[in-house]
Amino acid sequence: MTIEITHTRREGTLIEGTSRGDGSAEILRLREYGRTQRQPFRWSRNLDCWYLPHSRDHATYAPSLELLAQRLRDAGFEVTLTIDNADRRSFSDAEKEREEKAEGRAERFGGYAASAARNSEAAWKSSHEVSERFAFGQPILVGHHSEGRARRDHARMDNAMRKSIGERDRADHWTGRAQAAANYERFKKDPGRTLRRLDKLRADLRAVEKWQRGESAKGFSRSPADPELETERQELTEEIQHWEQVIKDAEAEGFKMWSKADFTRGDFVLYRGTWYEVLRVNPKSVTIPHIHNGVGQHVVRAADNRHDGWTWTAPYDDVSGRKSADEMQPSTRAEASEHQEQAQQAPPIKEPVPAAETCPTSHPSPWGAKARRWALCQHSPEGRLTPATAPAERANGQEGMALVLITSKNSRRSRKRALWAMTRREAQAVCGDPRTSGRSYMLTWTDRPGTEGADWEWVPDNGSHAPVLDELGITPRREWTAAPQAPAEAA
Repeated sequence: MTIEITHTRREGTLIEGTSRGDGSAEILRLREYGRTQRQPFRWSRNLDCWYLPHSRDHATYAPSLELLAQRLRDAGFEVTLTIDNADRRSFSDAEKEREEKAEGRAERFGGYAASAARNSEAAWKSSHEVSERFAFGQPILVGHHSEGRARRDHARMDNAMRKSIGERDRADHWTGRAQAAANYERFKKDPGRTLRRLDKLRADLRAVEKWQRGESAKGFSRSPADPELETERQELTEEIQHWEQVIKDAEAEGFKMWSKADFTRGDFVLYRGTWYEVLRVNPKSVTIPHIHNGVGQHVVRAADNRHDGWTWTAPYDDVSGRKSADEMQPSTRAEASEHQEQAQQAPPIKEPVPAAETCPTSHPSPWGAKARRWALCQHSPEGRLTPATAPAERANGQEGMALVLITSKNSRRSRKRALWAMTRREAQAVCGDPRTSGRSYMLTWTDRPGTEGADWEWVPDNGSHAPVLDELGITPRREWTAAPQAPAEAA
């Protein structure tokens, strides 16, 4: 009998012509097939044939099927292999079928959960009925004619209770599966998630179109004559149209598509349940005070930034609302009165030293505590962490000189690397800009770097941060002259 191996995007990879006990199952169950080359074939009672999971609506990996066909031929079978990646169904049809199957799973799993819950209740009642004989603590009378029956009753109670617990766990399992299946459509059509999905699909479509033109994309090239590229382009186009229609339907139901045109600096944006003041409007997001400021707060303003200029970006697909500065004024008064009441009720506490003064080198970086590597702090006799010099005692205040340093994961701890000299105010603005930090490096600043050549050294400036300096209107220097520091008062 001939074994037929066929693959189409419409039906997936199917194997027909096998029979029980003919030796083909041992070959098909090997975890060496599919696009990942780690999948086994499975038997389907509904299809009455073997199938490869997750092979529908995808192009197959031809060498994997050729390897399977050769193994079956070596085992003495006659095999035919047919691959047609162009035979496919539309994305809308495929998604509709997936939604229908999810609804069927939800109904089926709900039935399993209800049945398991009934079995658990029945087993518990059975155990309880048997235990009524021992309600007053009657022990097993060893040697008495009732000993055998009592031990059997104890075993029945134990078995019934174990069954009740097992069925309850089974009911919880199927309840979770039913809930997940019921939420499939809502999860897939969530507007924010759909917008992020569309961004990825559009990027994939641009890459395919570049490959068709003979250009490189995503770091590599593909042959423009590959017929698979045209199929991928059609699939991506259909999928984008489908999800764009989902967004249009959501907008018709009241969903708001936020964009750059909706915000100006000084507005307030509702991001994950907290209102943040908008510091800057970007093409795909708005810059807000760091989210660490929003812990326990309903409204966070630029003046409330407790983390030395740290910022965060809120993408438009995750924004829930907008208010102007005028609309937030009532909230301002309400919060002021609330803070005043709390201050009157709470016991007085010492005000912590601001991070910008305690650690002049702190930086809005995802590195966290590592950003304070060069903390120039001293411990007072009372054990309280204080700055080396109080802000009021510093010469020229914010206009005093500061040295902007660059550090990376591979930086030497023995010597700091300096890029520019500028005022402390300018250094705070440069180091507070998110564009001056990355995955492996960051800019930080200090007004007490030490001695040039011994504690720090100048390094070349490659000009990568020139746009940031131009936008902030800063002209840095490449020479260091520390401003004189006021002497500390005697204790």
